Amino acid sequence: MPVLNVYDIEKTRVAELDLSDLVFGADVNEHILYEVVKMQLACRRQGTVSTKTRSGVRGGGRKPWRQKGTGRARAGTIRSPLWRGGGVVFGPAPRDYSYKVPKKVRKAALRSALSMKVKEDKVTILRDFPMEEIKTKRFKEVLDRFELGKTLFVLDERNTILEKSSKNIKNVKMMRSEGINVYDLLNYDDLVLLESSVKKIEGALLL
Repeated sequence: MPVLNVYDIEKTRVAELDLSDLVFGADVNEHILYEVVKMQLACRRQGTVSTKTRSGVRGGGRKPWRQKGTGRARAGTIRSPLWRGGGVVFGPAPRDYSYKVPKKVRKAALRSALSMKVKEDKVTILRDFPMEEIKTKRFKEVLDRFELGKTLFVLDERNTILEKSSKNIKNVKMMRSEGINVYDLLNYDDLVLLESSVKKIEGALLL
């Protein structure tokens, strides 16, 4: 069972927290991580690219010249795909790229990603993050104190002061425990969890 230290924002150790072995100590399954990240990226694709076939291009209703006797190749419309300004053959059309993997697979991938962070010693647990006003400088001081780089913060509930304090800091993202996902866990180097959010994550992934 993984045991991590709990700190306050002054980097003073205030407690130890026993983490669920099933959530933070699971075997890392790289194939499941790949499948879920691929799904997430596919769901983000807009799929709005579009081209017109010869039937959608304006004009070309009249035959440009008679069929025989001109010496030129026969042509039925100036909007043929062979002509400049004509339609596109087999061009892309709007489509939905999204698909889903089973819920059990998504949960298994989250457990793998969280366990990977713990094994790489990239998880920091804070007792809380008290801030009375929006102050980017003070937030940055805490990041520097813990020597955090590209960091994902997971909160237990919405915190407007923290979210706005971190908004102008590059490579820092705030999210609530309900929105935690495999792509962001792998995309950010460091993971910071509030102590109260740990129980929420374990409760959601142990069901």
